[in-house]
Amino acid sequence: MAMARSFLNTDDASPAPLTDLCLTYVSQNLECFCAKRPDGSLCFREAVLFPQELADQLLAKMATEGPLNDSTVGVFRNCEYLRLRRACIRTARISAEAFQKALCPHRLLELDAARVNADLTIPDILQGLATNKYCQESLQRLVLTGLTMSSLEEPIRYRFSSLPGLRSLSLANVDFYDSGLVDVCSLPRLESLDLSNTSVTNLNPLLGLKERLRSLTLHQLKRLEMSTGQLLGVIGQLDVLQHLDISDDKQFTSDVARQLLGQPGILPALVSLDVSGRKQVTDAAVKAFVEERPGMTFVGLLATDAGFSDFLSGEGNLKVTGEANETQICEALRRYSEREGFVREALFHLFSLTHVMEKPRPDILKLVVLGMKNHPATLNVQLAASACVFNLTKQDLAAGMPVRLLSTVTQLLLEAMRTFPNHQQLQKNCLLSLCSDRILQEVPFNRFEAAKLVMQWLCNHEDQNMQRMAVAIISILAAKLSTEQTAQLGAELFIVKQLLHIVRQKATQGMVDATLKFTLSALWNLTDESPTTCRHFIENQGLDLFIKVLESFPNESSIQQKVLGLLNNIAEVGELHGELMVQGFLDHIRTLLHSQEVEVSYFAAGILAHLTSRGEEAWTLSSDLRSSLLEQLHAVIVKWPAPECEMVAYRSFNPFFPLLECFHTPGVQLWAAWAMQHVCSKNAARYCSMLLEEGGLQQLELVHTHPQTHKDVKRLAKSILESLQNHRARTGQTAPLQTSRRVPPQ
Repeated sequence: MAMARSFLNTDDASPAPLTDLCLTYVSQNLECFCAKRPDGSLCFREAVLFPQELADQLLAKMATEGPLNDSTVGVFRNCEYLRLRRACIRTARISAEAFQKALCPHRLLELDAARVNADLTIPDILQGLATNKYCQESLQRLVLTGLTMSSLEEPIRYRFSSLPGLRSLSLANVDFYDSGLVDVCSLPRLESLDLSNTSVTNLNPLLGLKERLRSLTLHQLKRLEMSTGQLLGVIGQLDVLQHLDISDDKQFTSDVARQLLGQPGILPALVSLDVSGRKQVTDAAVKAFVEERPGMTFVGLLATDAGFSDFLSGEGNLKVTGEANETQICEALRRYSEREGFVREALFHLFSLTHVMEKPRPDILKLVVLGMKNHPATLNVQLAASACVFNLTKQDLAAGMPVRLLSTVTQLLLEAMRTFPNHQQLQKNCLLSLCSDRILQEVPFNRFEAAKLVMQWLCNHEDQNMQRMAVAIISILAAKLSTEQTAQLGAELFIVKQLLHIVRQKATQGMVDATLKFTLSALWNLTDESPTTCRHFIENQGLDLFIKVLESFPNESSIQQKVLGLLNNIAEVGELHGELMVQGFLDHIRTLLHSQEVEVSYFAAGILAHLTSRGEEAWTLSSDLRSSLLEQLHAVIVKWPAPECEMVAYRSFNPFFPLLECFHTPGVQLWAAWAMQHVCSKNAARYCSMLLEEGGLQQLELVHTHPQTHKDVKRLAKSILESLQNHRARTGQTAPLQTSRRVPPQ
């Protein structure tokens, strides 16, 4: 629960604390700061003295975010500079030897080893801790949830009684038997004990703790062989007990809760009682029990028939887990985050409530995230959680959610998609949540991984509504990837084939819809500066298909623009020019060059500029056709009106620089200069900076002063140079900052 509270207490609306960022950096880049010992373990090159709290935080960071293993845990062997007091190694993968060398020499107050790998057993931990005499007395809290006891054939040499300082012990989900309980109950200072889901059959040894046991958790004792009367006979003697948990998410038929609630005077010091999942619990019985103990602060009633009265609403000082209202459900998610059955139950009821959410509720989303984190391999939890995520982030609700929280939840959705690739409803839930402008445009997450997962889904399903969403997601994600990632994604032949299949379906149906538009955008983005993807496109009859699309939708300028934008990418690949030297294809492009829509004419002109830029020797059709196209290209461009807004986006001007060198074909130069002047005039801050970074200043000065430059090209070059001069005067920029590349618009 300590880790749960830590996550819930973070303020995702604020930047991450500097300490947290530094610890994350150190934990993920340990090899930069460390040297290797002969045994392969790491040690810091320099003796850096960490404040004790930071040493604890670094270990916890390595355990939760990785990597904590036999090599990296070695940095904690130096107890003088990295002093641990509260050690958290949850879910780590370390051996018994590494544990003993790195952690056991420290003077630990607490050790949380929940769900570490099976190679590190409970006897290993007890043996290691027993080697430190200080630990035997100092260790107060020990969490061993989900660990393995040694085999029954092996005698257990090290016992819990070797740690007499223990005050709190958790053995939940451990194959722990009666003999071990006798050992535990001999601990002289033990005040808190969790035996949830163990193999204990008899609780009589607890009577040895009756004068000091304040917290007892008996959730889901699956092998208990005591009658209700015998069980209550033991519990009733624990006079100082303040917290009792006898909940059960397996819905056993025992009436222990009913009898406990009806027994007057039992457990007078109790302030917290959990009977969630128990039968025959009523509001009246719970109210009478609480009123007899006015100091009570919590009652657990999830998956019972109780909790629906005003007295048990959970709104006041008495906290209640249940399903009657939002407060109870949220309390359940908060308290039961590690109990799979209760998380599923609470999420099921939360889903009904979130249908009608009108305001952003990051507090609730954080609780859903906690359940997803703790149960990544549990289908029912992920299914309910992903449905709740959609309800909590749909439409405008995502805008009110902190970016860091949305980043976390998006990564968890992707993990769920990876874990359950064949569960259609789960995949649908995740796609619905991902299809959000806020998430796709602003939230940091692994977009490359997301694009691959969505593409895999698209190849395996024919659901029309989901198909539209999937291609929309891919088209946006592809525009956000790096050049290398786009090329890697597009290089997957099945991706290009599937997208072309969708286009073919729509063209055959003669249907212009969102799915077609998004699919064309996705192909446009995936072919951008990716020769391999362009080759896949050509080899899978993409050119013939796109000609058919142009013929099928002669009056759809938005379709024409996307088709021509992609064909521009193909035309940028010199080795594919021969595939485009087809009379029928060029006839279509020449017609669209004269379109009244500047956006359509612009991209048609770009195709012709690239195809004619390599000179007459590379032109395989008639030279008269080439001369005619160049004349028309020049004549059309000089007539284009200046668009009111930025009609195209670029991430690089590199494809234009070779065109500016074509002094023998001024129409080609003119198209490149017009494109550069257009974006620099509409968004100077971005594009003037980009042009300077990529060396465009020198290129444009050469064009402007070259004696062969056509006057129309000179005029545009001068305009761009003036924009660059103004930008430099305004910003002082002189040196390159970064390299970008072109992005086709959506």
